[in-house]
Amino acid sequence: MEKDIDRITKNPDTDIVIRVDDFGGKRGLTIREFVRGERYNGFTKSGTRIPADKFKQFKEAINSIDEKELMEAPVESTSSSPPSAEQKTIQSSNGSGPAPAKTTKKTASKKIETDIPEEEF
Repeated sequence: MEKDIDRITKNPDTDIVIRVDDFGGKRGLTIREFVRGERYNGFTKSGTRIPADKFKQFKEAINSIDEKELMEAPVESTSSSPPSAEQKTIQSSNGSGPAPAKTTKKTASKKIETDIPEEEF
C-alpha cells in the first residue's frame, strides 16, 4: 500500500514527496525527491526512509524544531580566519594574491629555505 501524504515543490522540476508505503514487507515513511525532466520522470535516490517503529522518535524530533529559529537569517562568520594552504596555493598560482613568504624550516643538521608555505611541509 502506498499513500502520498504531501508534495512540496523544491523547484520547477523537483518535488519532495512524503508518503507512507511498504518496502521489503515493512511499513514506513518515505521522503524522496521526484523529478520531471526530458529524459526521466520519477523518484531519485535522494531521500530517506523512516521505519514505522522509528516514526514516533522522528515526529518528536521534527516537532522539537523552533520555527522562529529555522526561519532566522544565517549568521555570517565575522572571524577572519587565515586562508588555508590550498587557498594560498590557488591565490599564488592565479596571481590573485601575494606570493608566499619564504619559510625557514629547521632540520636536525641545517636550515632549509623554501618558497613553499610551512603548512605544506
